[in-house]
Amino acid sequence: MKRLYSAIEPYESGYLDVGDGHRIYYEQCGEPRGKPALFVHGGPGGGGDTNARRFFAPRGYRFVTFDQRGCGRSRPLASLDANTTAHLIADIERLRKRLAIDRWLVFGGSWGSTLALAYAEEHPQAVSELVLRGIFLVRRKELDWFYRRGADAVFPEHWRRFVDAIPDDERGDLLAAYHRRLTRGDRETQLRYARAWSIWEGVTSSLLPDEKREQHFAEPDFALAIARLETHYFVNGGFLASENQLLDRVDVLRAIPAVIVQGRYDMVCPVESAWELHERWPEADLRIVPDAGHSAYEPGILHELVDATDRFLLKD
Repeated sequence: MKRLYSAIEPYESGYLDVGDGHRIYYEQCGEPRGKPALFVHGGPGGGGDTNARRFFAPRGYRFVTFDQRGCGRSRPLASLDANTTAHLIADIERLRKRLAIDRWLVFGGSWGSTLALAYAEEHPQAVSELVLRGIFLVRRKELDWFYRRGADAVFPEHWRRFVDAIPDDERGDLLAAYHRRLTRGDRETQLRYARAWSIWEGVTSSLLPDEKREQHFAEPDFALAIARLETHYFVNGGFLASENQLLDRVDVLRAIPAVIVQGRYDMVCPVESAWELHERWPEADLRIVPDAGHSAYEPGILHELVDATDRFLLKD
């Protein structure tokens, strides 16, 4: 069973001014002359994951991590201004050019898989390989599963806490109700709803209960960023042209080697979306982990992710 690589400190870190008042934080780790790779975090809003450095062999990869607009160490925190998928794709390209990288492996899970796919479909010439986990295509049925009817049947006690924050007459559209509260009022009011939103995601993200995960999702800055950004993106359909955009443009990815890793019991991003993507894109290597939920740090998922980065390193 493969495990995460040992913790490693970045050899470069800094901020990139991407315009619109945003500065995104980035790091470079590993071997400066190694195989370039980019880690794309989830959420939207889930920046600051230092463990992401550990998915890549430090002696073989030159890997880059960054915090998307409005989250993690990027500034301003939780800002929704000029924050769309098109902006994030442009930021990734700006970062690639800033670092003088011709092509890189792109690694992303959950919302990170969404953004990795959108970026690769827009700039396939810049992507050498894709490693994707917990496929999320921002379709209505995916959002309904998690915020209307589906995951609630598996986690009724946690769903009750999530729903109880909203008055009865607004529970027909919890996404819209939370979005209103997270974009109005003072910080303390927003933070109360942000914690309820974020904790619902945190407690459903692993196959078995994880108290540390729930605590992390309740941290003020993290909760505020992930709740504001997720509701902002989700009420706008991920700022995609259509809900099937990522599936409909898969043809441009066929020449890119890819691994898709999916937990069988993923309650946040159910396996159906990974399966549909694989049906459209049979060249991609789909690995369904039989005893895993959503988190990248489930043992079986972690094994498949590290195995994928190791194999792509050896391929070179």
